[in-house]
Amino acid sequence: MRFLRLSVLMAVSAAAVLSCASLPVSVPEGASPAELVQMAQNAAERGKNEAAVQYYQAVLDRFPEDLPSVCAAEYEIAFIRYKEKDYGQAKPLFIRLLARYDSPDAALLPAQYKVLGEKILAMIELKE
Repeated sequence: MRFLRLSVLMAVSAAAVLSCASLPVSVPEGASPAELVQMAQNAAERGKNEAAVQYYQAVLDRFPEDLPSVCAAEYEIAFIRYKEKDYGQAKPLFIRLLARYDSPDAALLPAQYKVLGEKILAMIELKE
């Protein structure tokens, strides 16, 4: 009986933890791109990757004309997928990010995301 109670308690605890992992985060309406990026970085540092992705996605949705912030958010989402070893999702995200650097607006984009994206994309392709 004691083993059964312990098993049920462990199963309920695991279900509670797993169900919280994908809950939507509360993204403040008036937050700036820099504030959203900071919230995302804080979430990622705590191991809350899906929350981080939601904050970065808010940057993409709310500030599509802010090209430096868009590049940062796209890179970070792709990098999260790479860290999770989800290369199937990471690769097209890096490819899409790098395609921005072939556009007429490339001079306006932060160079570091191109350099880092190319390096990580090359590592993904080595793993395939």
